[in-house]
Amino acid sequence: MSVDISDAEAIDRAIVERQLGRVPRGVLGIAARCVCGAPLVVSTAPRLPDGTPFPTLYYLSHPAAVKGCSTLEAQQWMDELNTLLAEDSTIAKHYWNAHQDYIDTRESIEKVPEIAHFSAGGMPQRVKCLHALLAHTLAAGPGVNPIGDLVLERLVKDGLWDHDTCRCVDGQRPGDFTGENLVSGRTDCD
Repeated sequence: MSVDISDAEAIDRAIVERQLGRVPRGVLGIAARCVCGAPLVVSTAPRLPDGTPFPTLYYLSHPAAVKGCSTLEAQQWMDELNTLLAEDSTIAKHYWNAHQDYIDTRESIEKVPEIAHFSAGGMPQRVKCLHALLAHTLAAGPGVNPIGDLVLERLVKDGLWDHDTCRCVDGQRPGDFTGENLVSGRTDCD
């Protein structure tokens, strides 16, 4: 199965392209949205239209969330998370389960042998990419990925990004394309 961005809504397509600064490939749809309705996380096909295997099912597209994760990575917070993962067997077990959830969800879309045992973000043995782990948490919901949950908590605590507050900019929220906000009555977009 090969899915192209043309399968996504035209408004979402335009917003994701602006968010990323490029035409996205293999987008299946929007896995999580900002409170204003704009795309936050895209779901990507396990095999791109050109045939390339692509293990990253959930791709963080929202610039403010991406920037927040990049800030935490620059602060080398991943080192602390890797230590936590090595020392806390409960978190390690839940992180392994998150890895399996990621693979199971991706394989429910399409089984791609080349990426059969790979998930994203360093799962299940280390923390490698906070963007991918946050995307998993935002798409799957709280309690699925313990490290993604911690990333979300830290972003809010440090004032870097909050999923309950719109931080979209012009050209990145639905109202900029449709003349109205998808979530009626919301006026908190920057």
